[in-house]
Amino acid sequence: MSYQNKDYPLRPIKELEKSLKKPVELAHQVRKNAYAPYSQYLVGCVIVDSKGKVFTGCNVENASYPAGLCAERTAIVKMVSEGGKKIKEIVLVGSSLEPVFPCGMCLQVIQEFGEGCRVTSIDPKGKVFRQVPLSALFPFGFTPDKLHQ
Repeated sequence: MSYQNKDYPLRPIKELEKSLKKPVELAHQVRKNAYAPYSQYLVGCVIVDSKGKVFTGCNVENASYPAGLCAERTAIVKMVSEGGKKIKEIVLVGSSLEPVFPCGMCLQVIQEFGEGCRVTSIDPKGKVFRQVPLSALFPFGFTPDKLHQ
């Protein structure tokens, strides 16, 4: 079943901005490193921070399912551990036939570091993509300012 959205349509990969070509290649490469013996669902993620630095992540499953990490959170942890604080762009490649977006837990973590960022998701064959701003994926995210109201 294909998800249709007139505001964020599937687009052919030839329409992808040149600046995202390298992050897309990296996301495909890092996807191959995913450890997913239980779901067989491989995901690669590339984060570009506000300074242009690139961080990669893949999903890492665990026999104790809640202990696993999604590709997005893996890349975010790497970014933060290396001094980054602000996500500008996220590029994902999953295993679904059409581009997919972060899970709810990842969206919450992305909200912490990526307010205003954009998420670009590519199908595993590299033929189509969809781009969506975080605000459309997570319109009522729980933000730090809510802690002090």
